[in-house]
Formats: sequence, structure tokens, C-alpha cells
Amino acid sequence: MLKAKDNPGFVMDQGSVVLSLDAELLWGHLDILDRKRFSARYPNASAAYDHVLRSLCNAGVSATWLVVGGMALGECRGGADVRMKGLPAAWRHFIPPGNEVTSPLWYRRSFIRQLANASIPQEIGLHGGLSHLIWTDRHSVPAVAKAELEAGLAALREAGVQPASFSFPRNLERHHALLAEAGLRCYRGTAPVLSERIGRSIPGALLRVMNELGRSTPPLVWPQQKMPGLWNIPASMFLYPIGEARSRIVNHQTRLDRFEKGIEAAARHRGVFHFGLHPVNLAESPRGYRLFDSLIERLARARQKGDVSILTMAQLSTRMEALAERAGVPDASPTPLPGQMIGAGQY
Repeated sequence: MLKAKDNPGFVMDQGSVVLSLDAELLWGHLDILDRKRFSARYPNASAAYDHVLRSLCNAGVSATWLVVGGMALGECRGGADVRMKGLPAAWRHFIPPGNEVTSPLWYRRSFIRQLANASIPQEIGLHGGLSHLIWTDRHSVPAVAKAELEAGLAALREAGVQPASFSFPRNLERHHALLAEAGLRCYRGTAPVLSERIGRSIPGALLRVMNELGRSTPPLVWPQQKMPGLWNIPASMFLYPIGEARSRIVNHQTRLDRFEKGIEAAARHRGVFHFGLHPVNLAESPRGYRLFDSLIERLARARQKGDVSILTMAQLSTRMEALAERAGVPDASPTPLPGQMIGAGQY
């Protein structure tokens, strides 16, 4: 368990909770699920995004939405689109042409607009790049990863957003220097738990189940400077999938209990509890919305009591830059106004 005393010169006066959401729709599954199977597993996925945003705003909670750049495209010619030219042909062929009317599980610029204009400010970061290309894939050499990243940033800029935060597709990290070169200030790193180090394997899955069933307290994390100007803000835990089959083994109350333990640990040790999820997971169960609302209610209650603050990833990186400067740790200059609208109405 990380405690404030383990970080001399970097002590915060209060624990913090960070919520990061990977917004990817079908982009995040394009190599493993077709539209029919995706819709069967996540019925009415777009509504889950709407519910999450509404629930956050009702509770006065800001989160970091890490968006696949392709979602922000107003119109796309699919794999033949000029913006996809830097991607491997084997990846491009999955991508359909269309817009949010003809291909609503792929393109949803209107939702990016809702995020940017939300009544409670929401940070908008980038998830992977333009197409959710896996950065550890054998085709993802530095030049390809750079093309994917730059095209994703350009798509969000066209929608009026300048991202500062980043998450790797499927949390598989590589090519960190590209993030710093592109002006990104922070990314969500791998959770410091054995199951994540083992990865997507049977032993890893069994360990994740054991953590859930044992209601173990999620680890607190502390941002680490990966390189000048770029902070790693590791995840503490992710929302364990809530499909009916899995929930027969690990019930929803387990997720709530572990989330509360994370908040309590952050308050007690003045550390960071970083909770991640995919909004589509809430569509896996008819009780998904109720579960998310309960999580947010507990978080808002803890903030109201003064136990923790709620920060976006960019806000936390800004705080870390200030603490690093105070402690005499060199750092690059921060970029202004991360993840906010470049200008009103630029769509």
C-alpha cells in the first residue's frame, strides 16, 4: 500500500480520486467483435455513454474521458479514408465508411460536443489514436504508432478539443516518447498489481477474480514522471465486467465494496485512487446503470465530507508539476487548458 511518507517532497494535503473512462464504442473491439456480436454483448451501448455523462453531471463530478479519435470524425470513408493511410492494411479493412447516422457505433461527434459543453466540466483526452490500433502489435512500429497518434489528435482538434491525457488501447504500453513529443502531459499506466503484470491470460484472470471475491483494497498510486513533461498516472483498478455470467461469480456489491475501500484508503493515506472503466460495460447488465450511480453517489458523499478531492488526469498532472517544482525536480513547462474546448462552437 502506497503511503504519503513513501514520497518525500511530494506529499498532498488530501487524498484524491481520479475517474478515467475509455470511450471507444466499436473501435475498441473492431478486431475481435463484429457489429452484430458487439450489439448482442452491449445492447444500446450509446445510451450507456449518455447515462454516465448525465450521472456525473447530476453529482457534480468531473472525469477524464479518453476518446478514440475516430469517434470524432464527422464523415469517414472507412479504411480508404486518407486519414487512415498510415495504418496497416490488415487493420484498416475493419473500419466501415459512414457517419454517426449510418454507423452510430463508430462515429459520434455529437457526443464529443456534449462532453465539451457539459454543465460540469469533463476532461477529454485521447485513447490510443485515430483507430484504437494496439500499440504493442507487431505492425505498430514507431512510424505507424506516430501516424495513429497524430491522426487521433488531429481528429479531436477538428472537433475543437486539445487533449493532454492519454490511455493505451487495452492498457498495453509502448512508444512513450511519442506522447511527450506530441505535447501530451500524462497517461494512464498499468495498475501496480500482479494480475495486470501477468496480463490477459488464465492465471491473470484467476487473480482478478480472487481480488474481487476477496474484496481486496485497490492499491493507491502515485504519479511518476516518465520523462520531462510526461507523467504516468497508473490505474488502481478497473470496473470488473458485469455481464450476467460473471456476476454470478462476482456480484455487484463486490464492485461497490472495493470502490469504497479505494476511496477510504486515499483519504487515510493522502494518496491517489485511480478508477477506470469502459462505459459500454454498463450495458452488459440491466443493473449496470444502478451500479454506476451508486459508485458516483459514494464518491460525491466522500467529497462532501471532505475526505477526498476529485481530480481529472490533467488536473493531477498539473498538481504534480507544482509539487515537483517545489521539490526541485526538473520538468518541462505545462501546456495550457488541457482537454477543454479550443473555441466555442468549433464543430
